Amino acid sequence: MIPPTDTGGGDHCGTLVGPSVAAGCTCASGHACGANGCYSSWWCDTATNKCHAPPGPGTCGGGGTDAGPHLDGGPGVDAGLPTGTVGPTGGTMNRLYFTVVGDTRPPIINDTKGYPVAVIDKIYSDIATLSPVPLFSVSTGDYCFAQAASSESGPQIDMYMTARAKFPGAWFPAIGNHECTGAVTSNCGPGTTDGLTVNYTNFMSKMLGPIGKSDPYYSIRINATDGSWTSKFVFVAANAWSTAQQTWLDSTLAVPTTYTFVIRHEPAAASTAPGVKPSEAIMAKYPYTLSLVGHTHTYGRKGAREVVIGNGGAPLTGTVNFGFALLSQRADGAIRVDMIDYSTGASDPAFGFAVHPDGSPAP
Repeated sequence: MIPPTDTGGGDHCGTLVGPSVAAGCTCASGHACGANGCYSSWWCDTATNKCHAPPGPGTCGGGGTDAGPHLDGGPGVDAGLPTGTVGPTGGTMNRLYFTVVGDTRPPIINDTKGYPVAVIDKIYSDIATLSPVPLFSVSTGDYCFAQAASSESGPQIDMYMTARAKFPGAWFPAIGNHECTGAVTSNCGPGTTDGLTVNYTNFMSKMLGPIGKSDPYYSIRINATDGSWTSKFVFVAANAWSTAQQTWLDSTLAVPTTYTFVIRHEPAAASTAPGVKPSEAIMAKYPYTLSLVGHTHTYGRKGAREVVIGNGGAPLTGTVNFGFALLSQRADGAIRVDMIDYSTGASDPAFGFAVHPDGSPAP
């Protein structure tokens, strides 16, 4: 979003104008909109003719919460407020609108006192105050940094779950290498090389237990309220890989849905993780919208359909700040991806992009 500059006009804030000011934003059919062409008291950006959340408190005197992103319906189209119900087993929505949080851990192993509580608390508080508030969030793994046989992963995961509780919506986590032994090559779970480590057991009981998942890999279905589209969120456990998971992933991806999001901790480049190469081979057989991964403590696009989101509190790589991703279904069916800075609430103007349901680039 273009940072607002106070012009002193009450209903004017830089290029943004309030509901009472005539502007060129387009009002979607069936909505009662203001003179600016936006509904639900949203403001119009006269530079782009797109609707935005009202400027936040202290900026231009506007009300509401300025989270940076907007209800992007495509050029000149308001996609409408996301509504529906999502729980541990999935749900229905009128349009997809959700966040993704990446790696969160202390910089030093077993340093529970150094856990980035302030960062992850702020991230989930930011998500909870987005306008509108998402109905669900997903995360890409690594919630602790502890020796596999130590007692430190439990308290660290507890800190994460306390922060996560600041967001009232549903939440779905992927497992990371630090929820096994910490090594990228590690493989945990019943019958695997590394077995049931303390870290793995804590992840399963404290993170997946509350949402009723008994395996570290699972799928969530979220479909359109009116039946016009379907989606599945497929959580791959690359550090708990097995022949059973391989069979499950193949059969799960074979089920056709309008949108398919694959959530896995390691990106394709981290090929030494036990489940990366085999899951990539299966993914290549079927259409999918995006692969959402973490592991690298930054954010960016890797190839056409892989998005790295790993800036959730772990020691950062490069010059990015901590934050989270916001994914929003546009009125034209494309998925818009924005990265939100946790300290300012603004989206990164150099990053945002959109893809069609099959993952191909959208304007």
